[in-house]
Amino acid sequence: MTVTTPDVAAARHGDMAGAIRLLAADAVEQAKSGHPGMPMGMADVATVLFTRHLKFDAAAPRWADRDRFVLSAGHGSMLLYAVSYLAGYADVTLDQLRAFRQLGSRTPGHPEVGHPSSAETTTGPLGQGLANAVGMALAERLLQARFGADLVDHHTFAMCGDGCLMEGISQEAISLAGHLRLAKLIVLWDDNRITIDGALSLSSSDDQLARFAASGWRTLTVDGHDPAAIDAALTAAKAGDRPTLIACRTTIGYGAPTKAGTEKCHGAPLGAAELAGLRDRLGCNWPPFEVPAPVLGAWRTAGARGRAAHGAWAGRVEALEPARRTEFERCQAGALPQEFERVVAALKQSLVAAAPKIATRKASQDVLEVLTAAVPDLVGGSADLTHSNLTQTKATKPIAAEDFSGRYVFYGIREFAMAAAMNGMALHGGVIPYGGTFLVFADYMRNAIRLSALMGIRVIYVLSHDSIGLGEDGPTHQPVEHLAMLRATPNLTVFRPADAVETAECWALALAEAGGPSVLALSRQAVPAVRTVDRTDNLCALGGYVLAEAEGPRKVTVIATGTEVSLALKARSALQAEGIGCAVVSLPSWELFDRQPASYRAEVLGPGSVRVAVEALSTFGWERYVGTEGAIIGMTGFGASAPAEALYAHFGITAEAVVAAAKARL
Repeated sequence: MTVTTPDVAAARHGDMAGAIRLLAADAVEQAKSGHPGMPMGMADVATVLFTRHLKFDAAAPRWADRDRFVLSAGHGSMLLYAVSYLAGYADVTLDQLRAFRQLGSRTPGHPEVGHPSSAETTTGPLGQGLANAVGMALAERLLQARFGADLVDHHTFAMCGDGCLMEGISQEAISLAGHLRLAKLIVLWDDNRITIDGALSLSSSDDQLARFAASGWRTLTVDGHDPAAIDAALTAAKAGDRPTLIACRTTIGYGAPTKAGTEKCHGAPLGAAELAGLRDRLGCNWPPFEVPAPVLGAWRTAGARGRAAHGAWAGRVEALEPARRTEFERCQAGALPQEFERVVAALKQSLVAAAPKIATRKASQDVLEVLTAAVPDLVGGSADLTHSNLTQTKATKPIAAEDFSGRYVFYGIREFAMAAAMNGMALHGGVIPYGGTFLVFADYMRNAIRLSALMGIRVIYVLSHDSIGLGEDGPTHQPVEHLAMLRATPNLTVFRPADAVETAECWALALAEAGGPSVLALSRQAVPAVRTVDRTDNLCALGGYVLAEAEGPRKVTVIATGTEVSLALKARSALQAEGIGCAVVSLPSWELFDRQPASYRAEVLGPGSVRVAVEALSTFGWERYVGTEGAIIGMTGFGASAPAEALYAHFGITAEAVVAAAKARL
């Protein structure tokens, strides 16, 4: 698909790039903080990209078949904001540029997805934008295989710096992209050889071109200040059969009379004298936050050059056979199929009838067999633990460089890149990604999970082997503090289901939660069925509920999650046998429970009763539910290597311990 190139005869390239440089430098100066060097250095590259190559329509920022532009070097955010204003994005005005880095503005210090509308993702933690771009490029391939090139045919461009490429996630990401031959992925490397500390040579002597080539990429080098060379490289990259790295040799802070080419312009305002000298050197002696009409007009023409392509695409969508159009639009909107609730209800009914005694990771696989068949948008994967996480189903055939019709990614041992790529897939739209590894390896993915939550996107983390119950692999693989860390993350919903029915309910909630990511913490060891009565409502949606009420006056409330719910039920039986009324509360999601009315939470937790919490993980945080007088049975240190039963006994996580703790407080 082609897009028209604007006539920039009335405005020379230098003026158009100069507008980016000056707006970036002026905004940083006004904010008294920010990073002018990168936008000034990459202004020529951005000008060529946005005016000659990027397929976009500034009047329709969320057009599904637009090219994606990811500013992985998020500290250079003023490049994106300047281009957005110049190209005519309605939500980026001069007032917004003047309000750079100020409370309530749409121009924050680092790009945040949707703030402004041109920001495709939230970047700042270096390297993750690059991995997001890999996920976006993968989503494009998957959706084109599903719906055809008439509806899905676009490129993904990522702009990154030396910091992005030094972060370890970059190797994971480029290796995966090269393996899958994501030919529509183009990375523009700001090769300015400067970091915050000074010259890049202080800390790195890597041959980045060789590294990318070894991972299956095509590599090109250009003078990053030569528009003709940049144009030629982008043209060649778009015609390639592999992902392409374009090394753009640039000068950081280009045009600044004394600070260009040095770390002094990386992360601080230039100062009034340097700004004046910059204007003189660029030949762009315009007042701050002003752009001459011919220059702005040329940019606005560039912002509209994709409008015809957008209109033609919309026409093709409108002309689709009704059922196919409905499915495409449903998919793009992120809505679940109409029959989803019916499918979940039937699944729960069958699980209640079967009452399987299985690990919740196995229950998750059984649930996924049904859900992946019913929700074609689901795209799964695992970081080389498919047969442990049990994340692949009959409906999710493998994805390969030769065939993108599948729905399962073998991510390899690349947990961080898996998480960040899933973020990119979710941001792209049209797919719902889920990926598996062990809970203990949430540490490897931590910052990507945090960004999932910060962006409020639907990514599902399937984290199995969720406690000391995994047994013999020992403390290196036994999570202790990990669930506490995840629960402490805002806007992340953590589920730890107790049996197959709860697992089905938690999966249904995770899929319905379009406003944030979810974690499913799943067991290695088998657990008995605890939900034995079919109900149409989703009890896990409450976060916590009374699974078994006391017989007689409630004197004790035992609160548990996951594998320890069945242990709590054993403790209840023992207490009831002694005439002590005991209720068991299943608390699969702290986050959802905390959203319930205070009256409901108090009723569930049993006012006036002795409260005992039991979970084979860190005790941290349980005080909010048991209070200062209650007891917490759990882990206060690392685990050990032994069979699960021996570990539970060794660490005192037993029904007997629960009973003793309760009786000691009566």
